[in-house]
Formats: sequence, structure tokens, C-alpha cells
Amino acid sequence: MDTPRSARSTTDSLDALLVGPDPWVERVRPALADSGAFSTRVVGTADRAIATAIDAEGVDCVVSAHRLGGTTGLELAAALRERGVTAAFVLAPDEGSESLAGEAVAANVADYLPTDADAAELRRRCREAVERRDDERRQRAKADQFESFFATPDQFSAVLDADGTVVRVNRGALDYLGTDERSVLGKRFWGLPWTDDSRRDLQDAIRRARRGEYANFEAGLPASDADGPGGDDATRFEFTVRPVADGGEVTRLVVEGREVAERVRLEEELRASEELHRVTLNNMTDTVLVTDDGGEFTYVCPNVHFIFGHSAEEIHELGTIDALLGEDLFDRERLETEGVLTNLECTATDKDGREHTLLVNVRRVSIQGGTTLYSCRDITKRKQRERALTQLHRTSRNLLYAETHPEIADRVVSDAASVLPSAAAAVYQFDREENVLYPTAVSDELEAMLGTLPSLRLDRNSAVSRAFVEDETLTGGTHSVGTDSAGTRPAEASGRRALFSTCSDFVAVPLGDHGVFVAAATDGETFDEVGEEVTELLAATTEAAFDRVERETELRERDRTLQHQNRRLSQLNRVNEFIREIDQALVGAESREKIETAVCERLTADDRFAFAWIGETTALSRTLRPRAWDGDERGYLDAVPLESGLDAETAEPSVRAADDREAALVSNVADHLRTGRWCKEAVSRDFQSVLSIPLAYDDVLFGTLSVYADRPDAFDGMVRSVLRELGDTVAAAINAVQRKEALQSDTVAELEYRVSDANADLRRLAAETGASFDVEGDVARDDGTTLVFAAVEGADLDGVVAAAGEFVGIADAEPIRETDGGGLVGLRVREEFVTTVLADHGAVLRGLRATPESLSLTVDVPGSVATRSIDEVVSNTYDDAELVAQRERTRAIDAARRSERFRENLTERQLEVAQMAYHTGFFDADRDVTGRDVASMLDISHTAFYDHVRRIQRKLFASLFESRPRPAGVE
Repeated sequence: MDTPRSARSTTDSLDALLVGPDPWVERVRPALADSGAFSTRVVGTADRAIATAIDAEGVDCVVSAHRLGGTTGLELAAALRERGVTAAFVLAPDEGSESLAGEAVAANVADYLPTDADAAELRRRCREAVERRDDERRQRAKADQFESFFATPDQFSAVLDADGTVVRVNRGALDYLGTDERSVLGKRFWGLPWTDDSRRDLQDAIRRARRGEYANFEAGLPASDADGPGGDDATRFEFTVRPVADGGEVTRLVVEGREVAERVRLEEELRASEELHRVTLNNMTDTVLVTDDGGEFTYVCPNVHFIFGHSAEEIHELGTIDALLGEDLFDRERLETEGVLTNLECTATDKDGREHTLLVNVRRVSIQGGTTLYSCRDITKRKQRERALTQLHRTSRNLLYAETHPEIADRVVSDAASVLPSAAAAVYQFDREENVLYPTAVSDELEAMLGTLPSLRLDRNSAVSRAFVEDETLTGGTHSVGTDSAGTRPAEASGRRALFSTCSDFVAVPLGDHGVFVAAATDGETFDEVGEEVTELLAATTEAAFDRVERETELRERDRTLQHQNRRLSQLNRVNEFIREIDQALVGAESREKIETAVCERLTADDRFAFAWIGETTALSRTLRPRAWDGDERGYLDAVPLESGLDAETAEPSVRAADDREAALVSNVADHLRTGRWCKEAVSRDFQSVLSIPLAYDDVLFGTLSVYADRPDAFDGMVRSVLRELGDTVAAAINAVQRKEALQSDTVAELEYRVSDANADLRRLAAETGASFDVEGDVARDDGTTLVFAAVEGADLDGVVAAAGEFVGIADAEPIRETDGGGLVGLRVREEFVTTVLADHGAVLRGLRATPESLSLTVDVPGSVATRSIDEVVSNTYDDAELVAQRERTRAIDAARRSERFRENLTERQLEVAQMAYHTGFFDADRDVTGRDVASMLDISHTAFYDHVRRIQRKLFASLFESRPRPAGVE
């Protein structure tokens, strides 16, 4: 067991064992050896350190590097503990980190201090570690002494609960009581087998001890014979009951018993020390001093160094209390009269020259020659906190009137000197655009130490960036405040010195997402607990001020946004108004020319647009040909090239829109003066911005709509969106008018195409079955599919149906009518059939034939419909479609109108029933199919089939004989 040492003097030399590589030793050894307060021994490896610590005597402290070849300092500390070495262990790594500090704490080392710390700090921390080790040894020795005392066989010892219940007894007590432990534990102490009537004295002693007093009583125990305890005669014993408190509350009672014969020897010592011990124990939270009438010390509390930094011996050497607390601390006549004076405030200087504010209570006593007791409480931190909070309140009030971040930063830095005396401060703000921290405000003191502070990257190589990135307050004197933008430390940049070459401590507190507040101690000062707390309060006040300014900025921005939205809503109302006007003009327009003219006129009627025109691409030259325009054109269309295929950067926006099939926007024409001739022509006519929109319907381009404004950025997102939708509307209106005109045209262009696309469903089906297919009609169904009637030649219908069932693009197939060479089959295709697409653009499919070798189709295009648009429809539907013939012919307009009107009068279901009945031969004179057969093919009842047939016939006759169309809803 370690032998406890008496308290060391601050001048005692300590034996330190240094463990580490040579470069590390060269940094650490001078800090200890040069002071004269340490004698040092050096080893380079962990094994030699273990051997030296075991063999050598008097090693007080082991100071180790973290990296020791193949092992670490923490592993060395564990190995020394396993071998019983109890010297204080201090870990001094070359480079400290929070994670390593945490591991050191978890490993229970005596202290942790990186090597770049101040030499005096290293010496102080090593000495404190040794003192704590000595205190631990003394505590263990006291515990061992108690166990040794408790185990004394000829002494009565017991431990009781506060209510007097026995919880532990020693062997000597059991022998005196003549019983075993099981019979004693859990019983009331006064209920044990005493030999006389001492129950009342026992109970009274326990009650007094429970109140925190020492209590004595006498009781008789069975007498011991010459050989030891256990005799028959009674022997008188004197007992002492001592209270044991935990947190101010008595939880245990310790009973010690000695024969009355020993009392004479102990009584004098007990009487002299009892009062002193009681007073000392009741005042351990403060430093207690006792003096005689002349002020000389008769007692000094062992904890006196916590306030004054002196040991008890050094306090005695001061001579009198006046040398410690100053003269005229109190009125001695008043003390004589009142006996006690409380809450006397004074200042005292400790051993290191630091000033403390004390709250002193003085009372008259009579203890071992002492007549005056001083109880001293250090309230320095409280006074510091009060002064700091007062100034902090003023700062917070002043920040209420700050309106910008720099104003807040300047106020905080200027007030920091009052809130944090002997401290320099700076505020770093985070630049979200550059992702750097830059110094917004720096105190003169900090700038004098470091020069101009640099901006910092978020690389965590500096205390400031680490505090911001990790959102954690950093304290200590082992970090540099920051590095410059190139990554060099301030000591290396422009001759600037690192912050901690001139101050011993700093605190870096993150300000949320705003930045970091830095406070650095100057003049050799350090940040204590109060300093760190006040720094964090000042930083929290700064962050709150930043938050307030940001909220107010957001509110102002929100107001501006609302005003902008109101302006946009007003603008939107104007846009919607002229869009409604355009829509009304489109509804009433009877030709494409009228549609295009109305659109241009309505657009230029709005004062935001100076000029608008619509052009279409010609079939041969692919040049945009103006069809309609309005506004201040001034020869612009004649002056600019409108040929397709120009470079995208030099082409006029309308040409780009036609080529790319996407809207072309030029927000500021002046920015592109060097890129194309059209720009010079545009700005000369004061056209500052342009938006050109393709007019396309169902992937067919009809032309472009181009709008010009006399100011830059005239087409914001809302206007662009509205004009794009207008382009779609205009294209749909042009297509509808062309379809209407197609019905009134008596000339048609017959276009014949050959398609080499082997992926077309009918072509693939013909190739797989060896048959030829001629499309005879189709019906669009409600489920999105199209029922196509195809005549089959050269193949069995069942084989065709079976083959079609394997095609993904064909949802269903069924035989309708069978002939010797083939028959008629119904194919339900999943995608929109070419007939529907052509009809949407005013054209009619006259024939479609698919053979194993090719696919051909014939299309009738009315004279009012551009053949180029139909050619584009066919090319979009079939890859590699080639126009092989184009012929013009005349058609009967009345018949065409009547046929179209009849088809329009039929519902989709009626049209499907009519075509199915026709193609199955139901209307033939020598038919071999019944209505039930056709109804079965349509998956309807035969009654429903005949009802549909009667309605179809009535509508057919009406289209032949009635000159006026039937009202809507009349069957």
C-alpha cells in the first residue's frame, strides 16, 4: 500500500519521468528542468519507462508523448497502472484534438496538455496532478485506517442507520455481546443484550447524534476473563456516537466503545480538540482562519490555497491577518459588543498577484488560544458576473437600434472591452456566396497583436472555422485564431504573429449561421469560468441581434415581394384581358388569314409590344415567309435574312424557333450586336427584346409568331408562359379552320406514299403471315384503342388472328368474314391510327395496303390544307415515308359534306356497329350472317344490335332527304 505523504510545499522539487522521442523531449524538458522545481529523467520507449518507474524510487510524475513507436501514451498509462505504479500520469501530445482529449479523460490520466502550451502552464499542471495523486493516496490511507480500526478485535465498533438500526458490527463487539452477527444486524441498537438499564441513555445519545452532535454514554457489557472477552462479570464501557453526514443530512452513525479505564487517557485530548473539529467541519465550504487578540494566526484551514494560493505554512509566515485581508476590515468595538459581524466585503491579492473580492464573517470565539474566527468566501466570480451582466444589458439595449450586421458587429466589439476586461474581440461573419468567414469588426487590441485578420475557409484548420463548422464553442490557448486564404498561419503571413504568442487563452463561440465571435485574453490573462460564461452570453446577444435584423430584412423583402406580386397580378390581368380578346377573335375568324391578322393586331394594341408578325416555312426553300404582321415594322422583314439553316447564334429568333420547334428569347438585343445582322436592324428600329414561338399542332409546324418590344427584358416568365399557350391556341385554331375549309374544297391533292419502315404493325404482320392487307375502315373506341377493318388476301384468317395476338401494339384480333382467299379481320390497335391523325389535319386516308415487301398509303389533301403539313404528319407517323406520286382531282362537295355530316351524327358505338355490320356482309342480299352473329362479335345483345341498326338507318335517310341538320340530341 502507498504511504501517504504530507501536503507538499509549492517549493518542493518533484521527480518527473519524461517518455517520448528526442524532438518531443527537446520541447518538453526545458519547461520542467530549467525551472529548478523539477528533476527529470528521460527514456525513449514505453518498455524503458515501465522498468524505470518500477525500479526507481520517488517518481512523482510521468509526462508522456502520445506516439511512442509501436504504442501510445494511453497504452503506457494502462500498463503502469497494471504494474502498480501510482505516479501521476500527464499526457502531452504534439498535436492535441478534442477526440484525443476525450480518450485521455476516459483513460483516467491525471491531466492532458499539448506540448505547445505555455511552460509555466505545464509545470503548474504537473504539480497539480501530483498533488491530486497525493490526496487520493491520503484518502485511501484514511479508508484503510478505518477498516483497520474497525477490525480491532478488542474494541467495540458498530455502524448504525440514522434511526439506530445496526447495519455493521466488528468481531470485538460480537464477542463482548456474546452473540453472532445474524442476531445483531437489523435490530435497534438499544435493543441489544446490555447488562444494565441503559436503554434511555442509548436512545438519547442516538437522537443527539442524528441531529449532528457527538454523543457519549456508558453501558455495561459482559465482562472478559483473563484470556479475553466473554466473561460472566459486567464491565463498564464508554461509547461515543459520531454522526456521518451526506449532503448536510446525517445518514449513518458510528459507535466506538472503549473500556472506562482508557477514558482518563483520552479525555484531555478529546476536550481540547472537540470544539475545534466541530467548528472546522461546519465551515469547510469557506476558508476559515483563527487569530488571537493580536491578529496572529492560531489556526489556518487546509483549503486556504483555493482562494489565496498560499499554503497553510505560508499563511502563518505572513504574521497577522492584516497582511492578508488588510487593515481596518471591521470595527473591533462593534465586534466586542455584537459578537459576530457578517457580510464584510473586502479585496485581497493572492500569491500570483490576482485580486479577489471576499465576503468575510467575523466572530468572537475561544479555541486553543484563538479569539477571533474569520470565515472567508470568494465572491470574485459573482462580482465579475454582476459587472458583466450590467454592461451586457446596456449592450443589448443599444443593439435594439442597430439595423445592419456591420453595425451590430462594431457595437459588440467596442463593448466587449467593458464586458470582458483584459480581452480583445472580433466578429467573423459567414459569406454564403464565397463560403468564407471574413472579419467584420476587430478590436484595436486584437489588430495590434495580429495585424489585419485574414478571411478563413471552412477547412477547420483554425479555431474560428472549426467553431463555425462544428457549431461548438472552442476554448483554450492551443489554437491559432485563423489562417489566411492561402492556408498559411498568421505567424507566416506578412510577418503577423499567432494570437497565442501574446495572449494565453481565447474563446470562439459560433453565432448560428451568421459567423463566429472571438474573445482573446491579453496581458497574460486567462479565461476563467465566468469569462467563458459571459463570452457565450455576449455571443448569444449578438446572434439574437443578427436574427432580429435578418427577420426585419425578410419582412421588408416580403413587403417588396408582395408589392412585386401585386404589380404582376395587375400585369396578369392586362395579359388575360388581351388574351381573351384574341380568343374571341379566333372564335369568330373564318380563315387562317383572319386568325393571323387578328393575333398580330391584338398583340400590338398592347403598348408593351411594338411589332408582331407570323411567318410560315415554304416547302422548297425552307425560308420563313411573312403571312401577317402589325405594328411599327419599318421594313424590318425585308432587311433581315429569314433562311433556315443559319448558325444558331446569327439566325433571327423566328428562324431559330422554326428550326428548333422551341421558343427563342432574346432578352436584350444590344448584347448580341456582334453576332448577327438582324441585331443591328432590330436595334435601329428600337426593338430591344424579342420572343419567337413556334405555331405547332400535333407535331406539325404551321409557322412562327414573333413579338418585339421597345425595352429590354420585356418578356418575363409569366409573359413567356402566356404567349407560349397563345401559340398553342393559335395553332389549334389554324388547324380547325383548315379542317373546316377542307370540307368546302372541291379540289384535292392525292398523295401516294411508300413506307419502308419494317416496324409498322401491319407491315410486320404481313411479313410474318405472308398475306396482303387492305384497310377498309376504322373506328376509334372509348378505351383509347382503334378498331381497324382489314381485308386479308393469301392467308388463313385464324393464322392471321393468332399471329396478331403476339404483337404488343395489337390489343386484340378477331375474324369477321371469311372468303376463299382470305377474308376480313378486325384488329384493335393500341395507339392512335393514322386515319385519325390525318383527319385531325383535314386530310382523308383513301387507301392503305400492306404486303410482306412494303406498305403504301394514299391520302386526299383538300386544296385549303398545305400538302407540306400532311407530308409532315405522315413522316411523323411512319419512319422513312417517301412521297412517290402527287395528283390533283376534283371531288363532289355535296357528297363529301353529306358523308361527313352523317359520320358526325353517329356516335362512336353506332359507327362501330355500322362498320362491323357492313364488313361482315349483314347488309348483303345473300348474306350468310345474322344479327346475332354480329352482336356476338360486338359483345352486345342482339336486341341492342338491332336497335343500333334502326337508329343508324334513320340518321342515314335524314342525311339524304333533310336539308337542315337535326337538332342536337335527336336520334
